[in-house]
Amino acid sequence: PLPPQFCGLAGVRRNGGIQLGRELLWLSEGVSVRAPQDVCAFLVPRARRREDFHLPATSAIDAEDVKKDAKNSQNLGKSGTSNKNDLDLKEVVFVIQSQSNSFHAERAKQLEQNILKQAADLTQELPRVLLVHLLDKHDGAWTILPLLPHFSTSFSRNSSWVFFCEEETRIHIPKLLETLRRYDPSKEWFLGKALHDEQSTIIHHYAFAEDPTIFKFPDFAAGWALSFPLINKLTKRLKSESLKSDFTIDLKHEIALYIWDKGNGPHLTSVPEFCTDDMSSPKTTSCATMFRTFLPLCGNPVKEMAVFVAVKTCKKFHDDRIPIVKQTWESQASLIEYYSDYSESSIPTIDLGVPNTERGHCGKTFAILERFLNHSSDTTTWLVIVDDDTLISISRLRNLLSCYDSSEPVFLGERYGYGLGTGGYSYITGGGGMVFSREAVQRLLDSKCRCYSNDAPDDMVLGMCFSGLGIPVTHSPLFHQARPIDYPKDYLSHQVPISFHKHWNIDPIKAYFTWLAPSGEDVTSGRKQTLYKEEL
Repeated sequence: PLPPQFCGLAGVRRNGGIQLGRELLWLSEGVSVRAPQDVCAFLVPRARRREDFHLPATSAIDAEDVKKDAKNSQNLGKSGTSNKNDLDLKEVVFVIQSQSNSFHAERAKQLEQNILKQAADLTQELPRVLLVHLLDKHDGAWTILPLLPHFSTSFSRNSSWVFFCEEETRIHIPKLLETLRRYDPSKEWFLGKALHDEQSTIIHHYAFAEDPTIFKFPDFAAGWALSFPLINKLTKRLKSESLKSDFTIDLKHEIALYIWDKGNGPHLTSVPEFCTDDMSSPKTTSCATMFRTFLPLCGNPVKEMAVFVAVKTCKKFHDDRIPIVKQTWESQASLIEYYSDYSESSIPTIDLGVPNTERGHCGKTFAILERFLNHSSDTTTWLVIVDDDTLISISRLRNLLSCYDSSEPVFLGERYGYGLGTGGYSYITGGGGMVFSREAVQRLLDSKCRCYSNDAPDDMVLGMCFSGLGIPVTHSPLFHQARPIDYPKDYLSHQVPISFHKHWNIDPIKAYFTWLAPSGEDVTSGRKQTLYKEEL
């Protein structure tokens, strides 16, 4: 038996895992765990950390096969589109990809009300509008696939489409109906605004390395749709075989891969009426959906002294990474400390007494959490933990944080998932920056949930701890685990990003001043940055 135990909760062995309330912790084969009521330490399978996967380029998917399948999909599209399909609004199920955090739940509720109001104005029978965070309390509901069997069972008899959208997607209902009527609902359809990689990228496991442009996946901001014949087919597959992927990293790409199923399912059909243009743009006259390019601002930005920034570093990076921080974003942070395994007064760095580790850094991260709670003012209500190769805009982050209540336990950043198909947990990936409200830190440390070793993956351990406490992570697509070149340009075009990560093969100073530097002008598009509080 492994010596660490679990937070005063009795763990029961089930199917290779530990059941803690609703949460299931997967352990290696042959491992058993006893859980007395005293000590707390959660375990993450070390050999299954995302960096430990050595995947062949695109999992050996043949680019020629993809091209053939895409051509067949286009031919199907020509034969399956028509202007003669009758479609009532009641045949469309709207699914808002919502979150339980109070700010996001309210935004989703406003969108729901807007959809229903448009339906009432059309004097049509009101459609079903579902909010993902209310559908299933399971941590993996946001990955959508686990919800498909419910959609199939509950709605397939009287509905033709499920239309998915984000809480900030704007929908013109008459135009959406007109667009969907072009597609025969008796066929399998996967509709959306197509994105593609411009180069093979780590966040997609270097998929389609020979030609990454050939595989298309949907931009969720524009909305995307599945016909019920496809949902029913996917449901049968989900019931017959469990989801194989351990990690959920980029959901939109992974859903497209699952639907395509190496040629057994349809490719994404690009729909020009699904747009991410700003609502004020003249281009939107033909759009069924739009997306406001904006940085949320709910009142005044949080005060500079309310945000404490902790930079994780080590001696070997003092000379090359720390100067980049000082030349770019350090001046935006009124409260900032550098935590290292070596004290150097010229930076200065603070040695927390935790040895440096090649990966994981869990011991260092929890030492930072303890120091923040015990040595910072109660008026410093937010903690940001970043790597020494994170590029971040603190001024934009202060705007974003104005929309969150620091008296709530908030754990914010870019959301990943581990083992969500089988009861796992979500976590905030560390490279893009992890943001904690003081209340979240307090509850975490009160729980006595700790690392099982100093080199455990800190972001995953934190995700598991918060999951066990019933505190969901909060996702913002404005945080990025990778470099700007790792994302489609069209995807970034409707963002005002807050962070990127890694200096590898880029000029980090140029990347910062291109994408993140405070300015009245957005360097990448020539538009003024939009900070607004919008009422639907």
